[in-house]
Amino acid sequence: MRKLVLTAVLAAAGLFGLPALAADFQAGKEYDVLSSPVQVAEPGKIEVVELFWYGCPHCYQFEPVINPWVEKLPEDVVFKRIPAMFGGVWNTHGQLFITLESMGVEKQVHDAVFAAYHQERKKLATPEEMAEFLAGQGVDKDAFLKAFNSFGVKSRVEQAKKLGMAYQITGVPVLIVNGKYRFDLGSAGGPQRTLEVADFLIEKERTAR
Repeated sequence: MRKLVLTAVLAAAGLFGLPALAADFQAGKEYDVLSSPVQVAEPGKIEVVELFWYGCPHCYQFEPVINPWVEKLPEDVVFKRIPAMFGGVWNTHGQLFITLESMGVEKQVHDAVFAAYHQERKKLATPEEMAEFLAGQGVDKDAFLKAFNSFGVKSRVEQAKKLGMAYQITGVPVLIVNGKYRFDLGSAGGPQRTLEVADFLIEKERTAR
């Protein structure tokens, strides 16, 4: 299985290290500049992408940190989640997320899916297992299975795979700002500093307009 970006050592650094000033954030240190920028979905906005996996414990722990930040983003910033696709169950869970998005119920059940995996030990490894769980969250089983196997969802899965490759990611959670800058909890120095790096790069892009 692919490595997760946050190790115990990095977690300790995030807890005990001194916070960096925004002026100290440097390319090649807290964040990387992509050699080939990726086109954003809404050119008129500053785009922030989070790549994640439902099975990643650090993604799960990052949720209560990033969600309040997302809710306060200004109007010129758009946030989107993209599932990381590294094969096997990563792809299955990625297809789950994309299916929920396509049905318009992702916001309703996203937290419940995370909790099911990490608290209730539900692996959600098959469409049938997913449908059974989601039925308890008010999602129609047949509608879910139909959407999960639809051409539209499978096309979006392929798009997510291509984006993950274009962003050159090796683990999750990882953030991408405006298709140009990549950083994660390890490079930034912890969850809160990750958001500080994001704010810094958002302002950098805003100023460059």
